[in-house]
Amino acid sequence: MLRGKGDAICAGLCQAKTPFVEIIKFTLLIEKIRKRSDIINRFEISLHRMKKRNESIMNRYMWIITLCIAAFFVNNGALQTDIMESRNIVTAREMVSDGNWLVPTMNGELRLEKPPLPTWVAAVVETVVPDNLKAQRAAAGMMGVVWTLFFYLTALEISKKKEYAGIATLVFLTCYNIVLIGRTATWDVYCHAFMMGAVFFLWKGLYADHRDRRRACLWRNFSLAGIGMGLSFLSKGPASFYALLLPFLIAALVYRRPSMKGKWSAFCVMILLCVGISSWWYIYLILFHPEAVHAVIQKESGAWLHHNVRPWYYYWRFFVETGVWALLALASLAVPYWKRVIADRREYLFTLWWMLAALFLLSLMPEKKMRYLVPMMVPCSLAVGFLIYHFCRERNLDKTSRLLFYINGGLISTIAAAIPALIYLYGYRKELISLPIAIIATMSVLGVAVWLWVATVQFKPRRLLFGVTALFIVAECLLFGVIGRSFTNPEFNSIRGTREIDELKGIPFYHHPEEELRIELVYEANRKILPLEMNDGEAFLKALPCVLITRKPVKDELPEALLQKVDTTLIGIYDDNRHPKLQKHYHEEFLNRVTLLKLKQ
Repeated sequence: MLRGKGDAICAGLCQAKTPFVEIIKFTLLIEKIRKRSDIINRFEISLHRMKKRNESIMNRYMWIITLCIAAFFVNNGALQTDIMESRNIVTAREMVSDGNWLVPTMNGELRLEKPPLPTWVAAVVETVVPDNLKAQRAAAGMMGVVWTLFFYLTALEISKKKEYAGIATLVFLTCYNIVLIGRTATWDVYCHAFMMGAVFFLWKGLYADHRDRRRACLWRNFSLAGIGMGLSFLSKGPASFYALLLPFLIAALVYRRPSMKGKWSAFCVMILLCVGISSWWYIYLILFHPEAVHAVIQKESGAWLHHNVRPWYYYWRFFVETGVWALLALASLAVPYWKRVIADRREYLFTLWWMLAALFLLSLMPEKKMRYLVPMMVPCSLAVGFLIYHFCRERNLDKTSRLLFYINGGLISTIAAAIPALIYLYGYRKELISLPIAIIATMSVLGVAVWLWVATVQFKPRRLLFGVTALFIVAECLLFGVIGRSFTNPEFNSIRGTREIDELKGIPFYHHPEEELRIELVYEANRKILPLEMNDGEAFLKALPCVLITRKPVKDELPEALLQKVDTTLIGIYDDNRHPKLQKHYHEEFLNRVTLLKLKQ
């Protein structure tokens, strides 16, 4: 009753037109405007903070991508193709020309030793931009960018420090092996890039806190990890599982054992996705080409056990593969010392376990090659990053840390100061580089060398790191062409020249079945070069006209009965050796005679 009377009185006052009532109305209006203004201000502040955060994230990733452009894309056609690159591109070409996307062939023979994902990418590039090596390497460079970004994110997850993640990424991008693999159109960069993504998402899933376990992000992280693993297997089989993922899991279980409470369902989904993506292509081959699959399994298992067999200690110099960071990579093994002085000892020890587990597992395999150490650059870069971060953050370093920094900086400065002499001796004097480029490169390198020396003397770790990065950028932009041409054979005459001979267009190429044919010749000739049986006269004559590739003159290769029935025209003697004679890398298999054979009229 009273409430009803009060409402009536208020309504009456509001309807009354007195100065007092007008003042109340105006006050209420001002208060309402002020509240709305506060809401708008809070929204603007929130929007400004979000914009700043987004700008920070964009700036953070833009400098990584900029460095990746220099590392993987600039002058990406300077280096010569190697055997792995030739195999991949030849297989991709035949996918496009023959349409055998699910059952790849290389020079007309089944090529099932390597999974097809990178070759599918190469085939797509070949379809869009035919016979373009730079485009093929650009596709691999994109995977190099993906690898680097996931490396940065993994370093950030491990340390929770942006500065450390940036330092470790700079170390990673200045490992020469990483630069080279990102400039080569082969399988390795694909499998390791996908696995790096899998490791990142697996870390986020394994070490998610109790709040994340009840959210969809837990399932998302494990699912993306499974997809990354599957794509890695579809790129190069179990290579990255063994060299990158398994050492990571060993380090995680030994030193940072995660809690799996509430995660097993998502973890099982990860396994199912990995197995499904990894196995479908192999299941298809087993169903339709079981004999070929069996032969490949026997061949590959035999290669792992009998080819390039090295002693268990073959990788003892693994730290050298980090290039300019070799001394710090070796020093990172001094566990008793660093465990005592590094503030982030838990994270440092995890990366060290990861590195040592990878070294141990790779040393167990009978077949050993230095390029198999490429995945080790991930934990090595993380470990070296902690040392440099320690130099940057600690103000009162002891004598040991300072001495290590001075020695490392002095070595890098000395190497940088010696580069101009190498430019002159192996570049300008051999006319492999023009005078303007030589001057620009020399001045740039000398400037960087002075910068490195001053940074070392003044104990400026960040400046030293930036100087090393600048040195790599100068080399990648100005000197890679010289490096690619510095080992040129003066008698080099590639079989690639046969592409331009009109007389040979549309004519099949063959080689002697008892002579090994290098796949690089198939790549350079841009056509299949199949074996031709010399003792089967009828089949031989049916193949005419044809081009025959032999080591010796045709008269010494063909039976006398066949020589009487064919006309022979020597097209040329082609030497595809990139290295000059008397060097160990010179191979007789690259020296061949190309002869046109026609049936006598």
